[in-house]
Amino acid sequence: MKRESKQIARNRRAFHDYEILETYEAGIELTGCEVRSLRENNCQLNDTYALVRGGEVWLNNLHIAPYSNGNLNNVDPDRRRKLLLHKKEIREIEQKTREKGLALVPTQMYFKENGLVKVEIAVARGKKLFDKRRDMAKRDMEREIDRALKTRR
Repeated sequence: MKRESKQIARNRRAFHDYEILETYEAGIELTGCEVRSLRENNCQLNDTYALVRGGEVWLNNLHIAPYSNGNLNNVDPDRRRKLLLHKKEIREIEQKTREKGLALVPTQMYFKENGLVKVEIAVARGKKLFDKRRDMAKRDMEREIDRALKTRR
């Protein structure tokens, strides 16, 4: 029996503000209380970004609320967290993010079938205002076409 992965948080703003070029799946270094807190869906990916420093990828501004039944061992909810990737992937990401206008943005966080927490990070290019307008117009056109086809049937 195959279980589906359970989504913890999704960064909708990333899809609005950035054009996603390539995605990677990364593990994340967490403490026990943070994992328990994630099981309660206490996570915010808003304004979160990733950086490559010293051959390691770090996730900044990820807010994981303290575990409700935790004690003094709860860690700082906004601390930097290390992402776990292969060295080859880190080198690829570092090369791509050196290019002007590209950023490393987390798009979603989820539990895999085996209970591990994974973060999907994307190499993305920032959208300009006219790109956002074009996307909204395209979405509206598709909606109108779907409505017309629905009434035709």
